[in-house]
Amino acid sequence: MEFLFELSKEGRKGYGLPRLDVPEVDPSEVVPEGYLREDLPLPQLSELDVVRHFTKLSQLNYSIDTTMVPLGSCTMKYNPRINEELANTEGFKDVHPLAPEEFIQGTLKVAYELKELLKELGGFAEVSLQPAAGAQGEFLGLLLIHAYHKDRGNDHKRKILIPDSAHGTNPASAAICGFEVITVKSNEGGELDWEDFMKKLDDETAALMITNPNTLGIFESKVGDMAEELHKRDALLYMDGANFNALVGVARPGDWGVDVMHFNLHKTFSTPHGGGGPGSGSVGVSERLKPYLPVPQVEFDGERYYLNWDIPKSVGRLLAFHGHFGVWLRALAYILSYGREIDKIAKFAVLNARYLRHLLRGVFVDPYPQAPCMHEFVLSAVNLLKYKTNAMGVAKRLLDYGFYAPTVYFPLIVKEALMIEPTETESPDTLRRFAKALRNIVKEAKESPEKLNKAPFRTPVRRIREAEANRKPIFRYRG
Repeated sequence: MEFLFELSKEGRKGYGLPRLDVPEVDPSEVVPEGYLREDLPLPQLSELDVVRHFTKLSQLNYSIDTTMVPLGSCTMKYNPRINEELANTEGFKDVHPLAPEEFIQGTLKVAYELKELLKELGGFAEVSLQPAAGAQGEFLGLLLIHAYHKDRGNDHKRKILIPDSAHGTNPASAAICGFEVITVKSNEGGELDWEDFMKKLDDETAALMITNPNTLGIFESKVGDMAEELHKRDALLYMDGANFNALVGVARPGDWGVDVMHFNLHKTFSTPHGGGGPGSGSVGVSERLKPYLPVPQVEFDGERYYLNWDIPKSVGRLLAFHGHFGVWLRALAYILSYGREIDKIAKFAVLNARYLRHLLRGVFVDPYPQAPCMHEFVLSAVNLLKYKTNAMGVAKRLLDYGFYAPTVYFPLIVKEALMIEPTETESPDTLRRFAKALRNIVKEAKESPEKLNKAPFRTPVRRIREAEANRKPIFRYRG
């Protein structure tokens, strides 16, 4: 596909401006020397050229509007259009973050009601909406843990226990906040190994970071016991909320003893995401961490909504302003649309995952066959290695079948991992088509593995060298 400047033709225009109704000024007379650009070689195109170019570009993308996106641990569900309509409501979309409180009572009410609903869904004492993404929510969670221990004189608590199945952002966030990362292994059933946890839990432990359900799609059944043992030593329990889609409306992490958890509003509560944004990583906390939340917090005094800056022990603020309001609005709309039936999200997400796992029985290796999965599950393509192909080949070939690929090679503890999350918004028909595509791909692997190793064939960009593309990216066009 050609670039815009390759389509450019001298003299073409896609705009028309009215005649100046003010005196014309020579830019060189008002712009300081050295700041005025002499050449600006913009492409010259008609409006139709531009519209067709960007429409074609959009059609090259995989998106939830066109295909199933089964990214394990990165919930990609359908985003209802009513959410988009509400996010574009006049008065919301252009509100200024520095507007006086008396002018933005509706905006503050949205934030307050969302915060209160998240508190109820998570079982927490308070919620901060400020973090701009899940990773920043983790960062805030670790800052809160650091502030808690510093306030109590626990300077010796420098260790964060993290499972070997954890998301990579967990140890990264802990390290950024100055903690020492201690890895806890998983057991044969896919859960955190209790003996290893107890062996590594000591007086220097500041917190345990877990995901529940974990990244294998398995529920950590001893989470309550973990919280109890941590609290005996004045340590805290952090929960990565990436997989909250399996729990929403059914179980509340705060009731298990979780002290801090980030919600991925853009995952669980349906804002379109990917490609770097947008996101929102709201953080829920127990009473232990409430005094340290970032400022400002949205409050309601019975008559008016306001921003509370009076939090003496606050860790400060994370953003120049208050957070991603458009994501909050979409999340609130999504929650309210389900109302008291919001538990359907988790129930159908788990049902779909278990049905799809059943359809794929015997197609790949199941590393934890006895453990019931929650909203996602992990299979292994290790059975394809003997045919000289692998999980990456499966992922690339799936693109030719019209499906986006699942997460591959994660969690790291599963060799040739395929991490699949169908979400609650996919129909049984779609799940059957997806399973059929994978069965066909495994058949191809046995008969002609080169199809997998050279795939995809039907995409605008063919197989790339992933490592080189990441380490030596080329950002400039070379004609």
